[in-house]
Amino acid sequence: MAREDFLEDFPDTTEILRYIEDSPTPVDKRDIARAFELKGAQRRRLREVLLELQEQGKLEDKGKKKLAPPDRLPPVGVVEVVGLDEDGELIAKPANWAEEDSGPPPRIYLSAGRSSRAALAVGDQALAKLARVEDGVYEGKVIRRIGRSPRRVLGLYEMTSQGGRLRPTDKRAKQDYVLNPPDAAGAKPGELVLAEVKSYHPRMGLRDVRVVERLGSLDNQRALSLVAIHEHGLRTAFPEEAEAEAEAAVTVGAKGRDNLRDIPLVTIDGADARDFDDAVYAEPDDEAKNHGGWRLLVAIADVAHYVQPDSALDREARARGNSAYFPDRVVPMLPEALSNGWCSLRPKEDRGCLAVWMTIDAEGELMAWRFLRGVMRSAARLTYEQVQAAMDGAPDDTSGPLLDPVIRPLYGAFQALLTNRRNRGTLELDMPERRILLNDEGDVAGIEPRQRLDSHRVIEELMICANVAAAGELERLRQPCMYRVHDLPDPQKVDALREVLDGMGIRLAKGQVIRPKTFKRVLEQAVGTPHANMVSELVLRCQSQAVYSPENLGHFGLALQRYAHFTSPIRRYADLLVHRALIRGLKLGGDGLTEAQATQFKAIGEQISMTERAAMAAERDAVDRMTAAFLSDRVGATFEGRVNGVTRFGLFVTLIESGADGLIPISSLPDDFYVHDERQHCLVGRRWGRRYRLGELLPVRLVEADRTTGGLVLHLADPDHAEDTEKQPSSGHHKAKNSSEKKTPSNLKTKQSSDRKDRKRTPQARRSRVRRSR
Repeated sequence: MAREDFLEDFPDTTEILRYIEDSPTPVDKRDIARAFELKGAQRRRLREVLLELQEQGKLEDKGKKKLAPPDRLPPVGVVEVVGLDEDGELIAKPANWAEEDSGPPPRIYLSAGRSSRAALAVGDQALAKLARVEDGVYEGKVIRRIGRSPRRVLGLYEMTSQGGRLRPTDKRAKQDYVLNPPDAAGAKPGELVLAEVKSYHPRMGLRDVRVVERLGSLDNQRALSLVAIHEHGLRTAFPEEAEAEAEAAVTVGAKGRDNLRDIPLVTIDGADARDFDDAVYAEPDDEAKNHGGWRLLVAIADVAHYVQPDSALDREARARGNSAYFPDRVVPMLPEALSNGWCSLRPKEDRGCLAVWMTIDAEGELMAWRFLRGVMRSAARLTYEQVQAAMDGAPDDTSGPLLDPVIRPLYGAFQALLTNRRNRGTLELDMPERRILLNDEGDVAGIEPRQRLDSHRVIEELMICANVAAAGELERLRQPCMYRVHDLPDPQKVDALREVLDGMGIRLAKGQVIRPKTFKRVLEQAVGTPHANMVSELVLRCQSQAVYSPENLGHFGLALQRYAHFTSPIRRYADLLVHRALIRGLKLGGDGLTEAQATQFKAIGEQISMTERAAMAAERDAVDRMTAAFLSDRVGATFEGRVNGVTRFGLFVTLIESGADGLIPISSLPDDFYVHDERQHCLVGRRWGRRYRLGELLPVRLVEADRTTGGLVLHLADPDHAEDTEKQPSSGHHKAKNSSEKKTPSNLKTKQSSDRKDRKRTPQARRSRVRRSR
């Protein structure tokens, strides 16, 4: 047979490359030949193709004639543990990964036997078998630990009858550490310290530690946010080189920029805000064909001008990923010289900006947009309360002159955008946030619900509109885009929700395409029923987590086909990438997105999604600790709470007054054997029939408030308060407390791994995920 006949069915180069890329481990020529059933001349041709792909840099020899794409890790390698994900699983990276040369490292999820897993901690190195799951994501099986970096523990120094002890702040820590006075570095009992693990104590089986940093007394509640910052590994000090670059910054020049200084742009932020990165303006559209429409201008600080690709500032900003906000401090993404200086749109000062003019119709539909690089001068720095008061008839000296020319048009445009929001069927979940009030000494003076004014919503809707325009413009320009994606709900969770709703008489049709409007109808049916809160919580649990990705999956919660963060480059690295892509695509300067960074979008998206989760967890933990400190002198008091989580080990309850979350241990419930009904989200007493279910209001008593960990322990204030309480025990059952001897019916069991996740993923954590989904 002729050579041409042999090659007739030969796969093309793309198919071969895709096969190699999809393989979880490197492959050799024989693997490929078998996969495509190649013989004779076809195998010789395959050898030529593989050599060509290597010469083009698309494949690398990984040893023993095994081939893989250049970013593929070897099947066995040394990894370093860098942190925990939101479920407490270890995440590692290749040891000695040079991010400056190779970009963000791939993420490696480590699994190991019990003894190996327990021995690993952040900073440790291990030899692991690596299997590729997808681009940039690997699964690692630990072979053995080969090196340990000094492990650091944050905790409270205490003196006991057995000597000095370090009590970890981490809720998951199982034991204390030995801290002898000579190793305390002068710390006094009651101080919060950062300590380094030395060794196992020869007699007690505990580990010895020595203090490396004193953080102050926990009596000073300002230290509580430091606990969260250190515990979640947030970067607090900027490298000297990055600080120097920020200090050397100067104002932008007007050359080559659009002049926006005559437009009365205003910033509207919280009263305690120090950085102002967005300014807004609106006016009626005078085009006859767009009657009732509006022209909007959103101007954003030109951070890309100051943070050049691959500079020291850029590398540090990428490593941080975002700013983190605490009741008493901010851990910024950029040094103060930029975040509160040249990149802050201060009133009456010239500032560089990247801006977008947008046209919407009378129903808020985005019709057109135009991006530009300009120089602006903010007409005023306004607060949400100030703007709302002006609209409500109480303007002050600053807002009064701006009421008619600036503020009223903004509200007019907002009403149009609000109509569009309703028409899209955006998912609206009412999840109130709490606000920590501090006194002059930094102690918690009170906790109150965070206000939600129309002025907040004005800015929110204008920012959403600008974010949509940014994503649309990058698609038009065929430039890489770092989308903010919110995927469809988990189908299994939707099925579980459907079963629960059926029992309530609420219909969620099977097989229909799930849209935000679908959930909206469900929530409307539940209004006014005893199950309204439970339904709201279950709808929340169905939602996916919003992440950053170069792949557009749409934004389910906002009911948008495309969405990208554009409006806060001071505090989010994703926005800075979007700015750079716009600058490159529109040829607005030489400081746009580089090709090297464009090829790393997937890995960067995963990294900044992870840093965002770490910041959210730290912010949440700080609020928990401050709340526990505030409630510590009210131990014994009774509160009204709502069940926001049901597990086999107890009930998570949110206190209505403060929004704090606490746990009612199952051992404290009225004497019975309780079965965890996962499908109905309740605990059911076998003997007496008591039923505690998700969304139920309960009177609870505060038993413990631990400011060190932020944990609250609650007991029922009225033990007989429960649904379906029986007067007599059910026949065939003996009175019994929960115990390991009692077995739960197989259809109601909860896996141990699921329990571990539930313990860590409190209802407040779930609500935080949705609050950040935009």
